Amino acid sequence: MRAAARPDDDAVVAASARTPFGRFGERFAALRLSTLGAVPVTAVLERLGVEAAQVDELVFGVNFPGAERSVARQVALDAGVPDDRAAYTIDRACCSALTSVGLVARSVRLGVTTIGVAGGVENLSGVPHVLPGARFGTRLGPPPIVDPLVVTCPYTGVPRAVQAGVEALEFGVERAEQDDWAVRSHALYWEADARGAVQAGSAVVDVDDRAGRRCLLEVDECARRDVDVAALAALPTVYGSPTVTAGNAPNLATGATAVVVMRRALARDLGRLALARVVASVQTAGEPPRIASVPARAAALALELSGLSLEDVHVIEINEAFAAVPLVTTSVLAGGDRQRAATLRERTNRWGGAIALGHPTGATGARLLMSAIAQLEERGGGLGLVTICGGIGEAEAMIVEVAEA
Repeated sequence: MRAAARPDDDAVVAASARTPFGRFGERFAALRLSTLGAVPVTAVLERLGVEAAQVDELVFGVNFPGAERSVARQVALDAGVPDDRAAYTIDRACCSALTSVGLVARSVRLGVTTIGVAGGVENLSGVPHVLPGARFGTRLGPPPIVDPLVVTCPYTGVPRAVQAGVEALEFGVERAEQDDWAVRSHALYWEADARGAVQAGSAVVDVDDRAGRRCLLEVDECARRDVDVAALAALPTVYGSPTVTAGNAPNLATGATAVVVMRRALARDLGRLALARVVASVQTAGEPPRIASVPARAAALALELSGLSLEDVHVIEINEAFAAVPLVTTSVLAGGDRQRAATLRERTNRWGGAIALGHPTGATGARLLMSAIAQLEERGGGLGLVTICGGIGEAEAMIVEVAEA
């Protein structure tokens, strides 16, 4: 079954770009969020042949802004978007960039926006420590210091790694299966990279950091060629998680993503023939600890609203917040049927995922979308499903369609 095209659904992703994803604490460490975020925005507009002055709206996701504020507004100005255009920042945790795309698509369908840019940026290397109470002084003893990168659920106080591991075991996904998935992520990344697929949408970062030092990065830094199951099996778990380790979780990476959304008719006028129609964009939520299964809820809702089934979908992207997430999500979508889950996994993250690439949280959602669209274009069209967990038991899903050649 195929989703029927309707005029109000005719918003398309016309072009996309992302920076290479950098390793934690290395080349991108001193970059401002706006400087980094402007790189893919500038690149995607150049690829499309659109002037920054033609952009009506820019929406950017950021999860850890640190001391920086109004990040989307700064990205827009740094990219040359006129100062009378709307720009706003979204924080929906890891969902943020995909949420941004959905919001711009909605504006396009409503006729509010003609050309919109969506995406996200994150510099996890630049996230500061927090000194609660320091402004007005503390009592005797060392002041408390909080590291936001020890990622815990802000509502329950439980580390995300614990939530993912507990839920994985609940669904029968053992540690060994998570380690196997992590090895798969790296291997598939390198297979796609060998064909030039992974870096095809990348924009070289060549900018100055805050201290005026040149920052140059042309390729992703996080993926490793020497990952094997034995090495991962030897790693200790983290934060008291029963299954999650540094090996079956993603790197704390830095990067930015950007996509241009517009009406199909305008995109065709610009000569863009390989377009991805936004079929559905949904947000949902569940119980706060349900980090690994809630993407399945969002995916199921997107399919229901589109009148589609999983059998209609050719490409699936599920964020590897931990290896547990795509494994549990596919298990839930398969109704607990192991054979059906295995079949779904064959279509999932076929170019590797965040475990290989890294996970700049505010930017990843659009990276998943870019990967799904590129895979659909490579196969000659079809339907893609993207889903991601984030926040306090929250999730986002999007379905896109690339017309079959």
